[in-house]
Amino acid sequence: MKKILITLLAILGLVAITLPTSAESKGKEITIKGKACCAKCCLKEAESCQNVLQVEKDGKKTSYYLVQNDVAKEFHKNICKEVKPITVTGTCKKVDGKLEVTASKIELAK
Repeated sequence: MKKILITLLAILGLVAITLPTSAESKGKEITIKGKACCAKCCLKEAESCQNVLQVEKDGKKTSYYLVQNDVAKEFHKNICKEVKPITVTGTCKKVDGKLEVTASKIELAK
């Protein structure tokens, strides 16, 4: 009985962890708050500039890479050389193991 209960709890835990990702990948518009910086200039992860939003929850840091659309390109000058708190509204999906957000709105947090 104990093994069944532990197995059931483990399965429920895995489902709870994957729910936010699957909801994001269905094209729903979401709003994310966190610290933004440049993947090239700040994080040294990319060959060219790209906005990255980092969210820390329960000690775990998650990076959302913003798709290079007009909204992201226009906003990039605000965060290229420094980290700033921002709020991003858009759709999210997982591509090649990375979370990508197509932003419809980006604002500096107040």
